Amino acid sequence: MSKRSSLEGSKIPDAELAELVDGKVKRLRSAGLFGGRKVILFALPGAFTPTCSTAHVPGYRARLKDFHDAGVDDVVCLSVNDPFVMEAWQRSEKAQGVRFIADPYAEFTQAMGMAVDHRDASLGTRSWRYSMLVNDGKIEKMFIEPDEPGDPFKVSDADTMFKYLRPDQETFGPVLMLAREGCSFCARAKDLLQQRGISFDAVHMGEELTMEGVKAAAGVARVPQVFIDGKLIGGAEQLEKFLAQR
Repeated sequence: MSKRSSLEGSKIPDAELAELVDGKVKRLRSAGLFGGRKVILFALPGAFTPTCSTAHVPGYRARLKDFHDAGVDDVVCLSVNDPFVMEAWQRSEKAQGVRFIADPYAEFTQAMGMAVDHRDASLGTRSWRYSMLVNDGKIEKMFIEPDEPGDPFKVSDADTMFKYLRPDQETFGPVLMLAREGCSFCARAKDLLQQRGISFDAVHMGEELTMEGVKAAAGVARVPQVFIDGKLIGGAEQLEKFLAQR
């Protein structure tokens, strides 16, 4: 459990935030960011830090279409950083579509009761890791990480938020496809996933992926090879059978 209190049912606090737009700093009020819209915000300790870059941001980036299909207007990543760092981090993560908003003075974070002293990691005042769904300026749901040693990342992830929004929709976990440009079977596998609205990453053969690499990962030297939630499904035919059972 977290000792930080949930603010579910409360109005979002009004504080000044900042966003870099077309190379210029745009100041905005949190009331304007959330008012009249359905917004997911996930907050984290800092840009370019390990868990934030390897898991938190990529998860929301991968689920972006799913969230929009579920009626969410915006997905916001918030950190106590300056807007220039946040914009550079967005580019580094290839996370266009997710808004990277800076809380430069920690005003919003403190008003949310989520400020934490990270001087031990040379970060100063930062945000505790959490996510929330805000509906027309009112906090509908919060997922706050528990108070545990290290950097807990158990409940503020994208999949947990999506399950809240769509409790009856089956989720498949992360999907990776090893493929080759111009391959008709690869195109078929991509179509099968897209028809089901399943987000996936595709790695195409080239300098960084050879057929030997495909064989090392999948046990066979042919593409496509589809992995779902870390498990090998196989080629287009095996994928079609897998999806038909769900």
